[in-house]
Amino acid sequence: MRTGISDMVAVAHIMNATLVIPQLDKRSFWQDTSTFSDIFDELHFITTLQDDVRIVKALPKELESIPRARKHFTSWSGMGYYEEMARLWKDYQVIHVAKSDSRLANNDLPLDIQRLRCRALYRALRFSPSIESLGKKLVERLRSHSGRYIALHLRYEKDMLSFTGCTYGLTEAESEELRIMRENTNHWKVKKINSTEQRVGGFCPLTPKEVGIFLESLGYPPITTIYIASGEIYGGEARLSELKSRFPNIISKEALATAKELEPFANHGSQTAALDYIISVESNVFVPSHSGNMARAVEGHRRFLGHRRTINPDRKGLVELFDKLESGELKLGSSFSHLVQEMHKNRQGAPRKRHGPLPGIKGRARLRTEESFYENPYPECICRSKKAV
Repeated sequence: MRTGISDMVAVAHIMNATLVIPQLDKRSFWQDTSTFSDIFDELHFITTLQDDVRIVKALPKELESIPRARKHFTSWSGMGYYEEMARLWKDYQVIHVAKSDSRLANNDLPLDIQRLRCRALYRALRFSPSIESLGKKLVERLRSHSGRYIALHLRYEKDMLSFTGCTYGLTEAESEELRIMRENTNHWKVKKINSTEQRVGGFCPLTPKEVGIFLESLGYPPITTIYIASGEIYGGEARLSELKSRFPNIISKEALATAKELEPFANHGSQTAALDYIISVESNVFVPSHSGNMARAVEGHRRFLGHRRTINPDRKGLVELFDKLESGELKLGSSFSHLVQEMHKNRQGAPRKRHGPLPGIKGRARLRTEESFYENPYPECICRSKKAV
């Protein structure tokens, strides 16, 4: 939501359009009925951006019934595309944009547009007062509990495993349950997935057990406090126990907050995810088990705030090591830890420019392979320092 909204702020500016406060998706897996103002501070959003784009809370009544253009803007488009799209104003006064994510290119945009995207994301999109208040309280409780903590974005929920087709370590019954869910979810286009190929290619989230081995190999001691930023873990406490056996100080928002504090957010996955977002951004170390939308947004936000440590697991490389552990070719210990640490010495959030497209890919397809602007807004939105490379 955050990155999609920020893209549309920039698109409205480019097209010299008024932006209507977005209606949020209510049809996703989470079936969340939250409105924009339930999640974000609406007035702050409007006033912060008032010099960049005109924003209104709702479509004016005189425009509600007129014909409107329904447009799916092409992903990763540049200035020229939106200047061309401005021709729609000749025939319509209202353009309904059904999808907002990844509407703008990552690179080759004017500096003022890139900085507007960051202004929207990091300044204007403040969470609602109730979310901000509880989020800050939970961060304070974590710090008073242990001083420092790791935020682990453990993407081991049912929908993620079903969508990616990742069944390593699951029972046959669990694998079948995930297959049926994928088959019955219409907007997931890929139905047949080879789980082994997904895992070997590094496209699967790390399992709780693998995360435990990973953090242990990086040198974190068993007393380390780890906040679990996630929804319900597939397999529940039994699967989480494989991580807790190495790191007993596992804390969730349900343990940090009282039932009364969490009650207003019940059945609103987007709002509880916002709490996780705040706690993850403020953590001493952030570790995502999978490179999804939230993980990329948190990493980018942490870079914007001063390149706070974010350890991004090399899942493809780690799977090779884990398989060698399983076969007996490698054993846990100092030599294994050394391999993991060497693999990740340059994956901890230090300043660097965004990665461009993967080599050998031509046409528009190459744009999909670029590193997201919101994952790493350096250098456009981050002041350079002498140490920056």
